[in-house]
Amino acid sequence: MKNNRKVRGLIELIRPELPFAAGICVIIGEMIAFGGFPSFQNLFLGFMWGFFLSSPAMILNDYFDIEVDKVNSPNRPLPSGLIQPVSAIGLAVITTLIGMAVSAFIGKSAVLLYIVFWLVGFLYNWKLKEMGLLGNLLVSSSVAITFILGGIVVQEPWNKTVWILSLMVFLFDLGEEIAADAMDIEGDKKRNIKSIAILIGKKNALRISAVLFVLMIIVSFLPVFWNLLGTSYFIIIFITDIMIVSFAIKLLKSRTIEGGRSSIRGMYLSGLLGMLAIIVGKIFI
Repeated sequence: MKNNRKVRGLIELIRPELPFAAGICVIIGEMIAFGGFPSFQNLFLGFMWGFFLSSPAMILNDYFDIEVDKVNSPNRPLPSGLIQPVSAIGLAVITTLIGMAVSAFIGKSAVLLYIVFWLVGFLYNWKLKEMGLLGNLLVSSSVAITFILGGIVVQEPWNKTVWILSLMVFLFDLGEEIAADAMDIEGDKKRNIKSIAILIGKKNALRISAVLFVLMIIVSFLPVFWNLLGTSYFIIIFITDIMIVSFAIKLLKSRTIEGGRSSIRGMYLSGLLGMLAIIVGKIFI
């Protein structure tokens, strides 16, 4: 039973829904750039690249944030004592080696991107998170690059639609990062993080976050105006945007940290479902 709890704790360190979403973003980039369904090998390698780029960053985030999480999230595996820090480092090393191996199968560009954005993730978790907005920008760039990697996998790195989707995800993730910081003010003060919420207040930070979500929604309709992705995309993105707006309104009205985090998670899951729907649309419609 104790071993089962530790295994679940290690999985929780990875936060598998986030690496899963990164892998899905690479697949979407592949399908959009390729204009159809790439080979299974490319799909598999692309998904694994995204998953194992994100995984070490998630683990290191918890490792460097142990003291902060004792305030913000005391039930997480590390602050609760379920998982020891040395085990977290070991898991980070294993996931990194897998990611490097996958990158080598894709090509030199994938290896270079993996190294660059792995370092971005490490530096962010170690020191740059304390820089507030700069840290938010680095995280959002790391998420957005997954679409472009998808284009690289199928040898279409400059595909216009892929870059539009990458910009959408960048704006969405930046808004989400700023909103999440607004929920973590007390713990972030403990680590002396200069987040936007700490510098200008929680309400103003959430307003900036809302503006970024609006910009993302505007950009999301560019493929519709330029007729790049067809009717299925319009239907999917319209529903996804409505869901995101609904959760964004709840976030702005939230009176508790738990309610705010719930709204942020709802927006994230809405975006993930939208991305999955785009894949289904490309396959069957």
